Amino acid sequence: MFKKILIANRGEIALRVIRTARELGVQTVVVYSTADEKSLPVLLADESVCVGPPASNASYLNIPNILSAALMTGAEAIHPGYGFMAENPDFAEMCREHGLVFIGPTPESMRALGSKAGGREIAAASKVPVVPGTGVLQDLDAAILAAKQIGYPVLLKASAGGGGRGQKVIRTQDELKKGFDQAREEARLYFSDPALIMEKFLEEFRHVEVQVMGDGTGHVIHIGERDCSIQRRNQKLIEEAPSTLPDSLRQEILAAGVRLAQHVNYAGAGTLEFIVDRDGNYYFMEMNTRIQVEHCVSEMISGLDLVRMQLEIASGHGLKLKQEDVKLRGHAIECRLNAEDPDKDFRPAAGKIDDVHFAGGPGVRVDSHAYTGYVIPPHYDSLIGKLIVHHDDRAEAIARMKRALEETVIQGPKTTIPLYIKIMDNPFYKRGAVMTNFLKTRMDM
Repeated sequence: MFKKILIANRGEIALRVIRTARELGVQTVVVYSTADEKSLPVLLADESVCVGPPASNASYLNIPNILSAALMTGAEAIHPGYGFMAENPDFAEMCREHGLVFIGPTPESMRALGSKAGGREIAAASKVPVVPGTGVLQDLDAAILAAKQIGYPVLLKASAGGGGRGQKVIRTQDELKKGFDQAREEARLYFSDPALIMEKFLEEFRHVEVQVMGDGTGHVIHIGERDCSIQRRNQKLIEEAPSTLPDSLRQEILAAGVRLAQHVNYAGAGTLEFIVDRDGNYYFMEMNTRIQVEHCVSEMISGLDLVRMQLEIASGHGLKLKQEDVKLRGHAIECRLNAEDPDKDFRPAAGKIDDVHFAGGPGVRVDSHAYTGYVIPPHYDSLIGKLIVHHDDRAEAIARMKRALEETVIQGPKTTIPLYIKIMDNPFYKRGAVMTNFLKTRMDM
């Protein structure tokens, strides 16, 4: 096992990694921007290094400063968390060149799976269904021809995109002519890559994802699936495990996820995202080559520490578990506690937290870097923390989540908590009738 690692991230995921590392006796170094000087990870890590001003491109995306911090402090490895550098193969390769272990998949796997186009090709080679679509579109003429073949509506997607960003629904040829260059420019700005692909846009579907772990030699296991269908602007709000899919369909999707990861000899934690239509057809969407925000629900139903497994695999201890060793029990739900105003199109609400009280009791977990007096900076994601519950079945988990939400108090910024309480009472949600357009069709938002 490593003696010291550097965490190239911030907020609750940085704190999450610190906690597991401390239990393993691994020292931690956390990097931070000047906006995060008083954040909880900085206060709790063994060492901390300022890598720049608040802007992400000058701090958390500043590769030379992050690598220098790791080398200066004697760290042996870098955990990237999620977002920022987590899916950057160039960063992973530079870690390797500087004698640092990147706690994640190889740069080669990340390049193969990191683009939407590359992921579609690997899925097809693995005999995993994909949504009707294209590879990288060369120009507007190619896009117009592809849309005619696929049929409107279509979805333009940044090939290098992720996190729900870089997507544009196109319903007519006129919209395509007007929106193609704009979509390319947005892709360039968000991901430094203007490449676009096109897929058939499904109006209603469920977002289901498979959590996998691999050791880099073809040994891959799954740790169940999660339903992440309740979203706003293609970004997740509530996740739960397991899904309410029929068991036969669940097993098909789990097998498809493992098969695709085995195809590239995947190493570390990864998530394969699928969409499931009303008729029960499923299609591979993309693979996230990192730990996910919602990994907690998989931990709750499995009793496993996925971050610990990441560290063990990266340090050369391999993947000790076989599929039959993974025992899934009960039902878990996670609500992302965001500093946003749901009544104003989820407008971010940065600012000082005047008081905070998180829920407790049986089967309740909170992952948060927030505390009373903490100032939420406006420069980053609005996530304050995650509230996760576990119970024997879904109905009991919903009741427990409602209780925990009502017990949670965050004074100061507007949050998504009142919306989640309403969702827990929603009859469609209670019976598992959830699609990605849930807020629009079932909550009038």
